[in-house]
Amino acid sequence: MSMNLVTKVANPLVELQLYGQSVWHDNISRNLLDSGKLQRLINEDGLRGLTSNPTIFEKAINGSSDYDASLKSLLAQGREVKEIYEALAIEDIQRASDLFRPIFNEAAGQDGFVSLEVSPKLAQKTEETIQEARRLWKRVNRPNVMIKVPATPAGIPAIEQLLGEGININITMMFSMDHYIQVAQAYIRGLEILERSARLLTVSSVASFFVSRVDTLVDKLLEERLPKATSAPKRKEIESLLGKTAIANSRLVYQKFKEIFGGSRFLALKGKGARVQRPLWASTSTKNPNYRDVLYVEELIGPDTVDTMPPATIDAFRDHGRVRPSLEENLEESRQVFSKLAKLGINMDDVTNKLQNDGVKLFADSFDTLIDSITAKMSKV
Repeated sequence: MSMNLVTKVANPLVELQLYGQSVWHDNISRNLLDSGKLQRLINEDGLRGLTSNPTIFEKAINGSSDYDASLKSLLAQGREVKEIYEALAIEDIQRASDLFRPIFNEAAGQDGFVSLEVSPKLAQKTEETIQEARRLWKRVNRPNVMIKVPATPAGIPAIEQLLGEGININITMMFSMDHYIQVAQAYIRGLEILERSARLLTVSSVASFFVSRVDTLVDKLLEERLPKATSAPKRKEIESLLGKTAIANSRLVYQKFKEIFGGSRFLALKGKGARVQRPLWASTSTKNPNYRDVLYVEELIGPDTVDTMPPATIDAFRDHGRVRPSLEENLEESRQVFSKLAKLGINMDDVTNKLQNDGVKLFADSFDTLIDSITAKMSKV
C-alpha cells in the first residue's frame, strides 16, 4: 500500500455516539431545510435531533426572504401576526421532525427529537404555559416533537402536569444544581402520574442545562476582584478560576443525574418502561475568544447526554474536536471551584438566578423583535 495514501480520520461528531452522547443542532431555518443541508448533517455528521428558540426563529425569519412567500399566503388568509409566526415556525418544526423520524423509530423513541418553545411571555404563568404546550403539541402532531418549557418557579408545576399527560418536554433555562434537582424530580412525578393513570411510560424529556453563560458572568465577577487582590498568590488563585465554573457546574449536575436516576424511585418506573431524562448541554458555543472554541463540547462528553451545538460549534468540532470520556474527570477539583468562589464572596445562587431571569428576558425580547419584524414584513409583501 502506498504511504502517500491519506488515511481518512473519523468524524469527531459521529465519534461522540461511541461515548453515549447525541449531537443536536441548535438552529433551524427554511434555508436549512430547503437546501438539503439538514439532511446532510444527519447523514454525514450523525446529527440526532434539533432545538429551536425565539432568538433562532427571529434571526431566520427577519434575516432572510425565505419566508416571504409563505408570509404573503398567510396574510392573504387574514391571519394575525402571532398566528403567522406560529404557522411559519410549526411548518419548519414539522419538516425537521419528519427528517429525524427515522432516527426516532430506529432508537425506539429515545432520540431523534425536534424542540419548539412555548412563548417566553408565559415563563411566569403556570396555567397559560400548560394550555399553550398542549395546543402546540397537538398542532405539530409529531411523536418526536418536544415542547420547551423553562425551569422557572411557574414552569416546574407545568412541566410535571404536561409530562403526566404524556407530552414530551425539553426543560430549558437551567443554570444551577437546585434548578436541575427540581426538574429531575418534576420528571419523576410526571412519570408517576402516568403510572397511576395506567398509561405507558413512554414520555421523553431532556433537561437542558446551560453552560457557557455561567462562565461569562462568573468570569466577569472574578475579573472585578483582580484589581483588589492584595497579593500575588491571591491574584493567581482568582486567575486560576477563570473559565472553570461552567464545566465544574455541569460535571457536578451529571453526578446528581446519576444519583437520581440510579435511585430506587426511578428504577421502579424504569422497570415499567420509563426512560431516563437525559441532561442536555445547551449554550455550548465559546463566548470568550481566549478559550478553545470547542471547550464546552470536549469537556462534557459522557453517556446518556445530549449536546446541542450551534452551526459554528458543529463546524469547529468536526474540524478539530478531540473526543474522550471527559464528563467525570476531576470531580474533586470541580467541588473545590465552588468552595473557592464562595470564599471570594461570589454567591452562585445569585449568579444562577440572575442568569435564568436574564435568559427568560432575552428570549422574551427576541419574541417581541420577531413579532415586530413580521409586522414590518407584512406591510411590504
